[in-house]
Amino acid sequence: MGSFVEHIKEKAKLGKKTILLPETMDDRTYYAAEQAMKEGIADLILIGSQAEIDEHVKATGVDISGAKIVDPATYEKLEDYVQLLYITRKAKGMTPEEAREILLTNTITFGIVMLKAGDADGLVAGACHSTADTLRPSLQILKTKAGCKLVSAFFVMDVPNCEYGANGTFIFADSGLNQDPTPDELAAIADSSAQSFKQLVGADPVCAMLSHSTVGSARHPLVDKMVEATRLAKEQYPNLVVDGEFQLDAAIVPAVAKSKAPNSDVAGKANVLIFPNLDAGNIAYKIVQRLAKADAYGPILQGIAKPVNDLSRGCSAEDIVGVIAITVVQAQAE
Repeated sequence: MGSFVEHIKEKAKLGKKTILLPETMDDRTYYAAEQAMKEGIADLILIGSQAEIDEHVKATGVDISGAKIVDPATYEKLEDYVQLLYITRKAKGMTPEEAREILLTNTITFGIVMLKAGDADGLVAGACHSTADTLRPSLQILKTKAGCKLVSAFFVMDVPNCEYGANGTFIFADSGLNQDPTPDELAAIADSSAQSFKQLVGADPVCAMLSHSTVGSARHPLVDKMVEATRLAKEQYPNLVVDGEFQLDAAIVPAVAKSKAPNSDVAGKANVLIFPNLDAGNIAYKIVQRLAKADAYGPILQGIAKPVNDLSRGCSAEDIVGVIAITVVQAQAE
């Protein structure tokens, strides 16, 4: 594990928060829960049927005695949650009966309602559910954070032996959610990502709008999009340190920046990289992860009213521990 996750774990320990783990059908949840509690990163609530949880604990041999277990079927606040979900979704045609049925059968939605009720601080899921399964109830029930235009997703990339970025640490956005953001949305993603970088990494964020062009070296509608995104970001978020459009090398390599973008205060120093679309962001993070042997943490969601994070379905128990720590640090900032 890279230095970034150790730094995040230390931050998490300074103000423990209560994190929900609703995927009690998966052994990785149990190994991660045991490890997170052993390291003192978070207080944990596991959501699921008591019988199923007992079975998994027996099969895995883990010690999760420090975690709280919430079985939706017997939980004393079930009726309160039914009412809360019904009120939140009745305009979309949901009945109290449907709300109860969902809460008794869908542990992720149960966890999201628990978050909305203020009975926990964050939720981590996605080891055995799609991003949509985690995100849909989050957006429907928790909604977008006040003052935030849209929910987006980023990866923290921790690149070993790298002198660029913040000692090899970067945020890549959006690399997990928005397919083809507009210039206005890209500006909002840059602002959210800069805040996330400061919160998680602790260094000052420097944002670059990426393209196949550097300050007008190519002409194309895709270049125009990033030029406009840069203009809007500077106009709408005056405290944001942002510039573009840049090719990747001009954004992060000082020597290249000197020749390609000599008049920019951002070129050569960027640590928050904003990609023109999801194709570029997703491809880039996977190339860096596989070829540069970087640790990739994410997709981490930003812009939801409470911290909810989505795991990759290929994640390890160790990855889950890292995302629990990140979720705690996000909750500390709420």
